Amino acid sequence: MIFGIGTDLCDLRRIAATLARRGDRFAEKVLGPQELVVWRARRARVEARGLRYLATRFSAKEAFSKAIGLGIRWPMTWRACEILNLPSGQPQVVLSGELAPWFAERRLQAHVTVTDESDYVAAFVVVERQP
Repeated sequence: MIFGIGTDLCDLRRIAATLARRGDRFAEKVLGPQELVVWRARRARVEARGLRYLATRFSAKEAFSKAIGLGIRWPMTWRACEILNLPSGQPQVVLSGELAPWFAERRLQAHVTVTDESDYVAAFVVVERQP
């Protein structure tokens, strides 16, 4: 049974401007520990790849927060929700902190997809309640 659906569209120029204004502090606020490792590696290779990674994660977390009906409000925090890739490349939602038991107690499962094209990134999340 579907618990919630969330979507988000993000302008890459907005993320680039915020990153330029706030520096790495912005990424450190939005990204969890494992995401930060990936972001730093991608940015070191190609700046644009790091920017797209940060933007897709920002967008996916916005979509996830909408799908669970909390917005960015406790126990949903930026760093407690990570969007990590399986070896196949498929993105998955990985939760930590107080958000993980909150989600598990409700028997929820999330499905996420992200995409980017020229100046925009988008994310779509479906959250199901397991029987």
